[in-house]
This record gives sequence, C-alpha cells and structure tokens, in this order.
Amino acid sequence: MSHTLKILSPQAKGVLAAIGACTIWGLSPIFYKQVSHVPAIEVLAHRTVWSLAFFGGVLALQGRLGLVLAAVNTRRKLATVGLASLMIGTNWFLFIWAVAAGRATESSLGYYILPLVAVVIGRVIFGEALMRSQWVAVALATGAVVLLTVGLQAPPWIALTLALSFGLYALIKKRLDVGPVVSVTAEVLLMLPIAVFVLLQSEHTGGSAFHAGAWTMGVLLISGPVTALPLILFSYAARRVRMTSLGLVQYLNPTLQFSCAVFVFKEPFTLWHMIAFGLIWLALAIYAASMFAQDRASRKAAVAAAASGTGMM
Repeated sequence: MSHTLKILSPQAKGVLAAIGACTIWGLSPIFYKQVSHVPAIEVLAHRTVWSLAFFGGVLALQGRLGLVLAAVNTRRKLATVGLASLMIGTNWFLFIWAVAAGRATESSLGYYILPLVAVVIGRVIFGEALMRSQWVAVALATGAVVLLTVGLQAPPWIALTLALSFGLYALIKKRLDVGPVVSVTAEVLLMLPIAVFVLLQSEHTGGSAFHAGAWTMGVLLISGPVTALPLILFSYAARRVRMTSLGLVQYLNPTLQFSCAVFVFKEPFTLWHMIAFGLIWLALAIYAASMFAQDRASRKAAVAAAASGTGMM
C-alpha cells in the first residue's frame, strides 16, 4: 500500500485525501446516532474537549502550538476567531441534534445547498459576477426550498441554518491568515469554557454521559479524532487539488449523509422531498458544469498567455 502511494502524483494523493475526508463527514451521522440518547449540547461539549486535545497534540508534535496564541493575540483576531467559533459551534450542535432527532435528511439538504449559498455570499459580499447558468442553479435551489416549505407546511430551517452558518464560517475564515488546523484549534479553545460548564452541570444533575457506559464514552472520546482527521485530510487535499475537482468531491459528503438518512435510518422521504431533492441535484449539475466551463476557460487563457509570452521572447 505504501509503495502504491509513493508512485501516485501529488494531485492523485490530494484527491484520495479529499475522498477520505468527505467519506468520514458523510458517514458521521451513523457515528453520532450512537450517542443520540445523550443531549446534543453535551455531545457538543465532549466533541469540543476531545477535538481540542487531538488538535493540540498534533500541533505540539509539529512544534506549532504557539501559533494558536498568535491567532488570537489582538482584539481584531480574537473577535474574528470568536465569530468563527460561534458559527462552527452552531453548525456542529444543529447537525448533532438533527441526527438524534431523526432529521438527518434535512441536514443533508443543508450541505447540498451549501455551495449555492456560498455563491450567493460571494455575489453579495465580494461582488463576484455570476454566469447565467449559476443564476439558474441558485433559482432552482430557491425553488426547492420554497417547494418544501409549502409541501411540508414549514420551512426547512435545519437545512437553511446549516448552510448559512457554514457559509458564513467559510467567509470569516477568509479573513484569518492562519492554517485550518491552527484556526480550528483556536476556535474550539474559545468554546472550551462553555463545554466545561456544560459537562460540570451534567455531572451535577446526575445525567452525565460519564456514567452512561463504556460504549457511549468510547464514542464521545473518538469524536475528537473523527472531528480532526477529515479536516487534516481536507486541508492536505486543498493544497494539491484544483478547486473545481475539490468542489465536486465535496458532494460526496451530503450524498452519503442522504443515504444514511433514507436507507440506514429509514427516515420519511415524501413526494415533496423527492421533487425538492431532484431540483437541488439538477441545480448542482448545472453549477458543476459552469464550474468546469470556468476552469477550462481560465486554463486556456493561461496557456495562451504563456504561449504569447514565449513568442515575445
């Protein structure tokens, strides 16, 4: 196996790392379903503590632990990391709660529409121009959300909150001039006081997961590596894989989440869900095609510019 990895190109290794990260994220509903009997806020507290321990250990081995304090050594940095911490904490909590509440189908919808939410954020915040096909994709996704709202007589607030919180989280991360592992370590460090308070309160009331058996505690302890490993793999991939390829691989995550919800957990999947998801999948196909077209055009322009430069020499 190691010999095979040695002969792979950096691009191929990056794709494999991205697939590994998205597979872990996509199958994580099965993992968190194992502790659905534990209150979501307590699961989040354990996830915070044990992921901080794992991230801290990785950074300590790399001799980069000091970078965490450097990431919050000014008021502006602290405020930015604090806001990122709020967004990712909200996202983690709602995902854990949705899985336990039997609403993983809706959470998967949130991660499906995330790329399109990111497109809208890019247009509104950065004034990025959108191709006509991308506007069509956004319109189809909006139509899917409206359709679900009408059909189920309630807005898909879990999906929308997950997509918006992570979209805003990504926006905030653009303003952080540190690597992903360092920044997430700083974010969970800021969440630590609340996590410790939650765990102490649960212990005080006698409902702590520390007394829920070896299996429950084992799953909660492993939530640290389960949180950290895909992030490390994805950051490795991001440095080696074109953004177009990376974006397409990311659809593996909600697809696996959707499969877990419908085929493993047997959650209800109505005609309204079927039509809405169909519109979302069509929107993503159009969006992916537009991304391919943009990538191909930019590569042709780069080749033409290089050829022109060579001719001038």
